[in-house]
Amino acid sequence: MKFRPLHDRVVVRRIEEDERTRGGIIIPDTAKEKPQQGEVVAVGPGTPDEKGQIQPLGVKPGDRVLFGKWSGTEVKIDGDDVLIMKESDILGVLEGVAVKKKAA
Repeated sequence: MKFRPLHDRVVVRRIEEDERTRGGIIIPDTAKEKPQQGEVVAVGPGTPDEKGQIQPLGVKPGDRVLFGKWSGTEVKIDGDDVLIMKESDILGVLEGVAVKKKAA
């Protein structure tokens, strides 16, 4: 991906959830909600403080994060649907959870 977010912006790729419930019921696309988990793809350098020093972000590429239902702006970059959001829209980082890679 050839995109570099500015300041405190973060690029997140949604992580699709399973199409079945634990009981084995298949959920149709029309009944599914958009996932609120994603993998951080790229981060900006950070925002300058009062002294002009850049404050780095608390997330890094590869982190699995939770974000709000209406967070970010959906865009398509290099054929991938991603979200661009501010770091403050991220609710938290899921630690100890491996990101499942999409089958190509």
